[in-house]
Amino acid sequence: MASVNKAILVGNVGVDPEIRYMPNGDPVCNFRLATTESWKDKNSGEKRELTEWHRIVCFRKLAEITSQYVKKGSQLYLEGRIKTRKWQDKDGQDRYTTEIEMTEMQMLGNRRSGDSDGGSDDRPSRQQSSGGGGNGEPPVPERRPAPAYDPMEDDIPFLRVDMNADPAFVKASARVRRVA
Repeated sequence: MASVNKAILVGNVGVDPEIRYMPNGDPVCNFRLATTESWKDKNSGEKRELTEWHRIVCFRKLAEITSQYVKKGSQLYLEGRIKTRKWQDKDGQDRYTTEIEMTEMQMLGNRRSGDSDGGSDDRPSRQQSSGGGGNGEPPVPERRPAPAYDPMEDDIPFLRVDMNADPAFVKASARVRRVA
């Protein structure tokens, strides 16, 4: 029987990602992601929250991109697989660490959501033009700012997921017998 090891998380980065390099020169990036679940307690009527912290690791090009653009507070959608590593501490004791090996990432929220100090990011800014320069070209139409209300800018991210586009899901579900 086929198996699937896929984790999908949407959460906030807890600390700036840390990039290091393996002996072969490949970059590896580590950070922690918080996911928060909230509900209303049936007995007391109080709002309750539970935050779970996840260790995230990524390699090579994804590690470089993550270290460059992801900052503390950034909201991310990520996919990966759950991995447990065994290592020895300085006393020779076996230790285990469970982490998500990130394979895909998408930044959510606005462009500045990860900037805690309001500083600029590394992405190029859009230059404004004042119109025609008298060289016979028509003036460039001025871009108007987006409306103040954006219905897609909610606290709750909605994402359409097509499981039939995921090869691992298609392969696994093809082996399951359908019971009518």
